[in-house]
Amino acid sequence: MEDEALAGIADRLYAGPLEDFIASRAAAAKDAAGQDKELAAGVRALPKPSVAAWAVNMLARQRPDVLTGLAGLGARMRTAQGSLDAAALRELGRERRTLLAAAVDTARAVAREQGRAISDAMATDVEETLRALTADEGAASAVISGRLLKVLSADGVNAVDLDGAVALPAMLPAVASPAPAPQPAPGTGAKKRTTAARASQPKPAKPRLEAVRQTPRPVSPPALERAKAALAQAQAEEAETARLAAELQDKAEEARTAISALQQETAGLRERLKAAEEELDRARKQLSATSAEAKQAARAADKAGRTAMLAQERVLRLGS
Repeated sequence: MEDEALAGIADRLYAGPLEDFIASRAAAAKDAAGQDKELAAGVRALPKPSVAAWAVNMLARQRPDVLTGLAGLGARMRTAQGSLDAAALRELGRERRTLLAAAVDTARAVAREQGRAISDAMATDVEETLRALTADEGAASAVISGRLLKVLSADGVNAVDLDGAVALPAMLPAVASPAPAPQPAPGTGAKKRTTAARASQPKPAKPRLEAVRQTPRPVSPPALERAKAALAQAQAEEAETARLAAELQDKAEEARTAISALQQETAGLRERLKAAEEELDRARKQLSATSAEAKQAARAADKAGRTAMLAQERVLRLGS
């Protein structure tokens, strides 16, 4: 079985609609069985992702720039933690909150484009997974792969648990690009230039796990320093959250004051409306009574006119 062939099939499956995953996987396995039994078995073993993981995969496929930005922010946060830079951690914490909120909104929009709505609970899972991306390089690689299977979580101190979290874990992409090879100094001999040129040549891609094993890891600060860095970040986030809570409380108090004023104004308008309705009712009654009196007066005037006419005729007859 060729890993590239399996990875290509996996990428197509995890980029498709979630409701079609099972049927698409069966069809892909059937197609592969005619050529490679081992490849077909590998396809059938690809797990179906959770809804939140699918939403993150859609974000990786449709808007990779969002995840790249979060991964870059995570690298800067780890650098600040390593140097115990509390001020930088506070600023980066605020930036992360902004980027995470925007990323979750983008994930909702991408999911809607695929015909599926993301609930608030699932959006929380998506945010937790993206937060883990910023906290751990391995989690970033799993998320960016677009083959995530379940929600990730980070505590800020320990490495993110990736066991069973991503399909084909041995073929995860590298998150950070290697640093460019240094240019030879002026006057360097031909042999050194040739060596530098060979060093600058791109190396064949390696499976993620092998690359991690062969790449020396930077020396981590002592556990106490890591804990202090995590504490500083938590305190910075707590202070920022408290500030935001105070602002929201002020806005809530302003809203309550506005509501009270509107309620008083509404009560006054209701009283004015009630008085106007009562005045209208009285005017209607008066109009009805006046109309009745006018009709009665008109009948009386008509009767008096006929009486006067008869009297005039009688006078004329007697005079003749």
